[in-house]
Amino acid sequence: MILEIAEIDVKAGQEAEFESAVGRALPLFHAAPGCRGVRLQRGVEQSNRYWLFVRWETFEDHTVGFRGSEAFTRWRALVSPHFEAPPRVQHARPVLGGDDPH
Repeated sequence: MILEIAEIDVKAGQEAEFESAVGRALPLFHAAPGCRGVRLQRGVEQSNRYWLFVRWETFEDHTVGFRGSEAFTRWRALVSPHFEAPPRVQHARPVLGGDDPH
């Protein structure tokens, strides 16, 4: 299992619109081959900072399959107007405590 971690800073004042856009985009993730779950969290200290956590079966399910799909293009069209800067994306694999970060 691979965990995609995207840190996203949203333009001030557009937090509600961003959250709504992510909600509309969730079916795109759920339908993607290899996607095993999606979670969005909002910062406390910096309320326009979000973390999108997506569990993928393999690294390639995200980097090749999803990113190369029409679903990714639709995802970006929904959410990117709210980005303050490009998201910072990293991937992690479990070391201790199992493979479910939720």
